[in-house]
Amino acid sequence: MLTRRFSSLSATLAGAALFCVALSAQAREYSVSTVLSADFPWGQAAEKWAELVEERSDGRITLRVYPNSQLVSGDQTREFSAMRQGLIDMAVGSTINWSPQVPELNLFSLPFLMPDTDAVDAITGGEAGQMVFDAIESRGVVPLAWGENGFRELSNSKLPIDSPDDLDGLKIRVVGSPLFQDTFTALGANPTQMSWADAKPALTTGAVDGQENPLSVFDVARIDQVGQKYLTLWHYMNDPLIFAANQRVWQQLPEEDRELLRQAAIDAGQWEIEMSRDQKDERLEAIKSRGVEVIELDETQRQSFVDATQSVYETWAPEIGQELVDAARQAVESR
Repeated sequence: MLTRRFSSLSATLAGAALFCVALSAQAREYSVSTVLSADFPWGQAAEKWAELVEERSDGRITLRVYPNSQLVSGDQTREFSAMRQGLIDMAVGSTINWSPQVPELNLFSLPFLMPDTDAVDAITGGEAGQMVFDAIESRGVVPLAWGENGFRELSNSKLPIDSPDDLDGLKIRVVGSPLFQDTFTALGANPTQMSWADAKPALTTGAVDGQENPLSVFDVARIDQVGQKYLTLWHYMNDPLIFAANQRVWQQLPEEDRELLRQAAIDAGQWEIEMSRDQKDERLEAIKSRGVEVIELDETQRQSFVDATQSVYETWAPEIGQELVDAARQAVESR
């Protein structure tokens, strides 16, 4: 009788153990927020991450991508807060959109800090990049890897722009960051803050004269179709993307899955950066073929914009952190 009881207990314990193993191996799904869809490199970065995670976990882990800021009702500046609160599990987000909650991210919006992609890589891959990641993590979100939205160029419907004087009085749509307001005000423009969802209708009606965005956005969104006849390649700022996860979600993951997700994010980010940069010349030719006049600045013309925006540094370096700004400048100078 006793033997039968022990056998029954052993069977029960074995069954419970198997149940726990099955539960731990159960497929899990996490939400991933992005602002742009898979028509754009930004959205493709998120999809690539999901694809690599699905493949490397043998289907145990699914990242479901929600583009167009669906999870924050179209308000892209709420994405970081929603992820920190656990309303979003993960995201591939913009330094611009997250800067209201993480002031250090305004580093990348400082005008004319990064003249080329080598400068971008020197910052993100060095001490300054680690300082930015530390700032993000201190606010309840775990940064995993870098991607790239690219250099933001200036378009408008009125005239070719090759000096600050050309911007005088122009209504330029900018994103929801006070730093952008300050930059375009310093250049004599009339910056108008609005979401991307509202920008294209405003360009169509002439409520605003121009906008600034990476070439990929200008190309894919066909901004030339809403009267944007002039495009100035001024490389005034670069907008890195960041792959990240909610801290609580991250801490609940087994170490093996954390490493899988992190490495997949690194690989997806590198894939997207290389793809975006490789497509630059092709996109530019496509834009020119549609009748857009492209203005490329020489060193003297570019320096006139640099000089006109120095007041932005005086205002924003203390907000971002002088130590971080100095580390970024050192990285650029040493590249």
